Amino acid sequence: MTHQDTAQVNQKGSDRARYPASLYLRYLSLVPAAIVVAALYFGRPVLLPLAVSVLFAFALAPVVGQLRRIGVGHVLSVLMAAVLALGITGAIGGYITTRAIELGGELPQYQTNLIDKIRSIRGTTNGGAVERASNLLKTLREQLVTSGKTTPRAQRPAADQGKEPVQVQIQEPETEPLELAASFLQSLAGFLVGAGIVVIFVIFILLYKEDIRDRFIRLAGSSDIQKATLLLDEGAERLGHYLLTQTAINAAFGLLIGTGLWLIGIPNPTLWGLEVVILRFIPYVGVPLAAVAPVLLALSVDSGWTMAAETVALFAIGEVIFGQAIEPWLFGRRMGLSPLAIVVAATFWTWLWGPIGLLLSTPLTMCLVVLGRHVEHLQFLDVLLGDKPPLSGEQSLYIRLLGDDADQAAAEAESFIKESSLSRYYDEVVLKALAIADLDARRGALDSERALKIKENVRTLIQNLSNVETEDAERAESRRTTSGEMVLCVGGRGALDDASALLLISLLEKADVDARLATPEAASDAAPGEQDREAIKAVCVCYLDPTNASRAPYLLRRIRRRTPGAMPIATLFGSETTMPLHLGDDYRVATTLDGAVQAIISALAAKADSDSAQRAPRVAEAVH
Repeated sequence: MTHQDTAQVNQKGSDRARYPASLYLRYLSLVPAAIVVAALYFGRPVLLPLAVSVLFAFALAPVVGQLRRIGVGHVLSVLMAAVLALGITGAIGGYITTRAIELGGELPQYQTNLIDKIRSIRGTTNGGAVERASNLLKTLREQLVTSGKTTPRAQRPAADQGKEPVQVQIQEPETEPLELAASFLQSLAGFLVGAGIVVIFVIFILLYKEDIRDRFIRLAGSSDIQKATLLLDEGAERLGHYLLTQTAINAAFGLLIGTGLWLIGIPNPTLWGLEVVILRFIPYVGVPLAAVAPVLLALSVDSGWTMAAETVALFAIGEVIFGQAIEPWLFGRRMGLSPLAIVVAATFWTWLWGPIGLLLSTPLTMCLVVLGRHVEHLQFLDVLLGDKPPLSGEQSLYIRLLGDDADQAAAEAESFIKESSLSRYYDEVVLKALAIADLDARRGALDSERALKIKENVRTLIQNLSNVETEDAERAESRRTTSGEMVLCVGGRGALDDASALLLISLLEKADVDARLATPEAASDAAPGEQDREAIKAVCVCYLDPTNASRAPYLLRRIRRRTPGAMPIATLFGSETTMPLHLGDDYRVATTLDGAVQAIISALAAKADSDSAQRAPRVAEAVH
């Protein structure tokens, strides 16, 4: 082996080391997804009618259940529900067809208005700007075509010098009436076959619903029947709620449009209201499609532009009211889909299955989200498509603190505090965010400079929330205030522990307690210090990492030597159990900010009572 071959082998080995096996496994995990997408695409002839059938089966299941509750047999109730659905569909189709034929016969009388509007748009009557621009573009196109396709006069044969090129026009042969009829019958036959397949699927799904459910549970795993049952129940509940709510919203929207068109004066307002009810099931494009025919009819009926403008305004305002206000309020979080997921799902299913895929995009995506919430290996579907926040509150706050965005953090905090309290926000969100930062600092992912920045951002966040009222104000009113009493809050090890102490100071100040921050060195210095020893009534040491509890006794002992009259309190955030600190019987341990505030207030009250009891004999002696 040559030196070059050896180098190539070493290079391949280094490449393998650079790309670990987990990366290759991650790429291999995309293979099943590609297979599923390919199966959905090539299996459209079977999967598409099956998906439509499942949707109709969910819509008819409540009708079948109601018929069975009044004593109708299972098979008969399914057949009655199917016949009822076919009857309603046929009646709607017949009505739409009849009214459309009648409208087609009335259109010629509106031909003059429509032609006048087309002429006014083109500008042919007065040589308008649109017509001049159109003529200019037409001339330029002819010049380009002529210069590219004609033979230069100098290169033509002598016999053809005086002749102009002959223009050739290709004209499609006129379609025979029989061919049109055959094409129409072919399309109609395809539609009827598809509809027949859907009807058969719906009947069999309703007949064997329990059997299909049991088989799905068996495939999902008989060892976890509870999870599979919960998955099916939640999917059915969400899909049924979506269909019922969407139908009610579409019916109300169609009623609004029909009434508005009747007031405007558009012919056949009932037809257009019914069209809106049907087409609005198609996301995004349903309402614009439903508005095309009424707007064109308004242009044909009215000699001016007023009716068309009113029709466009009616559809636009109605969709804003229903789509942006009523639908979010009625659906709430029952759909379980994020707005971005609905857009992406509509694009994906339209590409995969065409217009029917667009109609089915929301129900299908809803089922995928439910599947992702209950199947561990498919949780990425819930993360990508669901409406749950991708990050927890503490993770989001940690990102804000790292990004120097305390103002946005305060805005999010106020929305949390509206439903809870400031102390709970500090305990459940801010402390957990600081705990994440402390973990990153201990494993070397967070340097001291960024830890100091987080501390300052916490200080800014506290200032932004300074006007929030808390339950500590009631504690302050009920507490007997003693002038000159002070609480010393000490951060256990570093900047992040100091940040937790700042939170405690904020809550104590709202409870009308004079609290101050001190470093461990300043608090435990034996020399005469900056603080007045007599004024310090309690000392609270704050640790974010409960594993540092072993350090707390020694620090509190050093502090107590300097302030023997102060109550020592150890606050071990994140610790579920209070670890014994061998400082005597008068120490206290808290695991939350709210618990620390209660401990400090009770300690101050006990100190005040003790001092009062000690002063009483002295006062009596002075009197005597």
